[in-house]
Amino acid sequence: MAERLAASLARGVASGDRRALARAITLLESERPEHAPLAEELLALLLPRAGGSRRIGITGPPGAGKSTLIDALGTRLVTSGERVAVLAVDPSSPLGGGSILGDKTRMARLAAAPESFIRPTPSRGAQGGIARDTAETVLLCEAAGYSVVFVETLGTGQGEHAVAGLVDALVLVLIPGAGDELQGMKRGAVELADLIAVNKADGATLPAAEHAASELESALGLFARGGEPTPVLQVSAREERGLEELWSATEAFLASGRKSGAFAERRANGLKRALAEAVERTLLHELAPPAVAAERVRLEAEVLAGRLSPRAAARRTVALLLGR
Repeated sequence: MAERLAASLARGVASGDRRALARAITLLESERPEHAPLAEELLALLLPRAGGSRRIGITGPPGAGKSTLIDALGTRLVTSGERVAVLAVDPSSPLGGGSILGDKTRMARLAAAPESFIRPTPSRGAQGGIARDTAETVLLCEAAGYSVVFVETLGTGQGEHAVAGLVDALVLVLIPGAGDELQGMKRGAVELADLIAVNKADGATLPAAEHAASELESALGLFARGGEPTPVLQVSAREERGLEELWSATEAFLASGRKSGAFAERRANGLKRALAEAVERTLLHELAPPAVAAERVRLEAEVLAGRLSPRAAARRTVALLLGR
């Protein structure tokens, strides 16, 4: 029965059925033990169809206009013949655990296009700007025939290493006049970015955007990677200016990576990271009986209350897992 269900769902995803893809992602995200074998079977059936998209990460501080930028750029790409999927990672609801920001409502035009698929995904406490199952969700979108997959992250910070390893190109979206350029550099987000888009380069904020872009270009020239500084572009998601230049720069970055071998190396490293994380999750699940899980909750409360250090809590958790 499970095999037939997986085969039926895989056929729906492969045919481009958006409802089947949504069901497949829900199955993948499920924490019910009986769903795990079905999810594995589904991935096994669809894996040969995956890998053909361009994976683009969109990150930046809250209010930078990430969703508006994806809406405008994605709509243009759909018009040019691309099929676009968006995985928008949101903070989790403290009550139900679901996504609470509703990025889909901020991408109204793109959401209306039959060639698009938008999936808000709750982070459920996962670190690195992406959700626990984002890497495998990307594979499902590729198997469904989406040629461009955008991954919109929670925000910027040192944890963005996770999304940088998942996507083929990471675009950092900043806004002028808020100190985000320099703050991002201190947190390491700028060093991780493959392209930087200074958004809201329009109206009264245009001079500030030009100044911010100039400062970033100067600063990035001091620590250029591989001899080439990170491209800095000025865009206006609201007025839809600079979008073609941004996409052309992204395509040029991907083409350069394919030629040099960096593209393949990045994907390989992403797979290795996904494997390591899956092994860790599986071990914790298999080795942790209910009593250990309850104790982990208690230890977490102790850490949050400041009565126990994270290191001590980790040591006690491992001791419990090993039966010591």
